[in-house]
Amino acid sequence: MFDLPFYLWYPVTRLGGVALTVPLALAIALWLVLGYTWRTACAWLGLLGGAIGVVTLSKIAFLGWGLGIRAWDFTGVSGHAMLSSAVYPVALSLMLANLRAPARLGGVLLGLALGLLVGVSRVVLEAHSPAEAIAGCVLGGLTALLFIAGSWHVRPSRFSPFAIAVSLAALTFALHDVRLPTHRWVAHLALTLSGHERPFVRARWKAQRKQPAAPPAAAPSPSPSPSPAMRPNPFH
Repeated sequence: MFDLPFYLWYPVTRLGGVALTVPLALAIALWLVLGYTWRTACAWLGLLGGAIGVVTLSKIAFLGWGLGIRAWDFTGVSGHAMLSSAVYPVALSLMLANLRAPARLGGVLLGLALGLLVGVSRVVLEAHSPAEAIAGCVLGGLTALLFIAGSWHVRPSRFSPFAIAVSLAALTFALHDVRLPTHRWVAHLALTLSGHERPFVRARWKAQRKQPAAPPAAAPSPSPSPSPAMRPNPFH
């Protein structure tokens, strides 16, 4: 299923980029305002914002202070995996909101599968470890499912699934190859908060091992007291 030529993983991984997924998330919020309520849109943005906060804090903790799980090669939650696993299921659920439940559920599962594929691409391209990609997929998937479960039975009004599909597809096409230096921004923030001059780097961090404790230094043996013949005469 995931046996793609290496060069094809780059278009896949760009589906999880911030420059694409965040505008899609905002477009979803706009459609929620038009078809549902402000409260529904705020719930979506609040859940996604919380997930973005978790990703950002995990990256700051590593880049600024070297906090991670060395046994799992974990240095922070994958943002690409999280965003794609959160945004695409909600987008497809929204586009299929007027269809029967099985069709809508199929769209949600397709969105989750797309998020998983983006997570796999991050591992294949060596941008993240498996643990980091899995954490991103789980966090994003939970974000999407929480929102979908809370709004599943709400019937939209003034709703055009065709217009939603066209607008989201147009955004995806227009922004697919746009990239933002988000890692540089997060690294700068981490250094500002930690006061360090350089961010922690995975390769050096992985190479670090606990050094064995040095044996206690032997106490110096007392020097033998000089014999009476060698003692200096204080009266000379």
